[in-house]
Amino acid sequence: MVFKRWKVFLDTSALLAGVISRTGAAHEILTMGEQGLVSLLVSTQVLMEADRNILKKFPHLGFDFRLLIKSCAPTLVENPSAKEVHRTVPWVGADDAPILAAALKARADYLVTWNTRDFMTARVPSNLPLKIVTPGGLIADWNALV
Repeated sequence: MVFKRWKVFLDTSALLAGVISRTGAAHEILTMGEQGLVSLLVSTQVLMEADRNILKKFPHLGFDFRLLIKSCAPTLVENPSAKEVHRTVPWVGADDAPILAAALKARADYLVTWNTRDFMTARVPSNLPLKIVTPGGLIADWNALV
């Protein structure tokens, strides 16, 4: 079976979960990226926020975080314009709008997040060109495909 390799945008919560737990779905997604099964995407904001949170809350994982980023080599996507961010504010709020706007600008197939409170609400249009899922949701979609 031939299929297009999914472009998977990770938000900070999913990226951190993949580093912190070696047994969870988020780590499995990072492994899929390392193996070239999916294309991982992140924004500068995600990397900076993840690095800041690792150093603050889990300083013993700083080396592992950087090693994992190097090995799974996510594509650093272009930052969205202020107009692109502004368009998504009503959907997810000002704090998360740059994340959704970056995923949309990168033409991601999936936005993976643990932030269900802001990203998985009725305010988010159901016709977006990407699917917003938890790490487990992406793994479930993957398993249904293969």
